[in-house]
Amino acid sequence: GHHTPSGDRTNTVANNSSTFFMTNMMPQAANNNSGPWAALEDYCRSLVQAGNELYIYTGGAGQGGTGTNGGVTNTIAGGKVVVPSVTWKVILVIPNGSNDLDRIYKTTRTIAVMMPNSQTIVNNWQTYRVPVRKVEALTGYTFFTNVRPIVRPSLKYRTDTQ
Repeated sequence: GHHTPSGDRTNTVANNSSTFFMTNMMPQAANNNSGPWAALEDYCRSLVQAGNELYIYTGGAGQGGTGTNGGVTNTIAGGKVVVPSVTWKVILVIPNGSNDLDRIYKTTRTIAVMMPNSQTIVNNWQTYRVPVRKVEALTGYTFFTNVRPIVRPSLKYRTDTQ
């Protein structure tokens, strides 16, 4: 699956072609990629069409996904590519405008998901919502480092319910 979907970069051939670099892809179970992952991508597009900007971070973590071949697969491409056990996204939603950091408040919406990279995944992305902090704990990443320190905890410790 794509980290940045091909359908989100159609304004030029070069932009669309760049989504097919291997650095923009991760091994994903078909039911993950075409199920809740795709539905979340569609939902993100609806947020943009409603007048928002999105900052989206995405990736995989762990090792060992289950795909259409059956069983757990730890690597592909002769052991050169790890198959993640979890796929995740962190999304910051802000209204269109300028001076992005000035438009981020304690009430700014954040959506974070952690989905099993599995053929038996539930086809409902909302099922997999977690606080951003949980993705940080899984990945070792620290999100929103440029956001005002007084605001940051509010973005990281709540689970989206909208």
